[in-house]
Amino acid sequence: MITGIHALIYSPEADRVRAVLRDLFDWPSVDAGGGWPIFAMPPAEVAVHPSDDGDSRHELYLMCDDLDATVAELAERGLGLARPIEQQAWGIVTAIRLPDGSELGLYEPRHPTAIGLSRKR
Repeated sequence: MITGIHALIYSPEADRVRAVLRDLFDWPSVDAGGGWPIFAMPPAEVAVHPSDDGDSRHELYLMCDDLDATVAELAERGLGLARPIEQQAWGIVTAIRLPDGSELGLYEPRHPTAIGLSRKR
């Protein structure tokens, strides 16, 4: 049935954001045609949260095992934070600043994760 998740990032600086995924994150890609790369991502999980304001929305966060080490490595590669690191009950969270000025969430979970669970049939 479902075989994966295809996440989209829209940007007026698409080539520069793609360079981050390719060069800074070192994610491999396939050419979808005409030089349009689609990047392989690490394993994923999805959660559904209630909406206090009644609106529906989607968010994308990259997960890591050690936020401080990841932030330091990304800084060495030229990628800065978009907001301060915050402690939450569910983890440590921040966001990285992409070349187009947008933010991409980054967090170290402090809860059990679904990463690595085998798919049951």
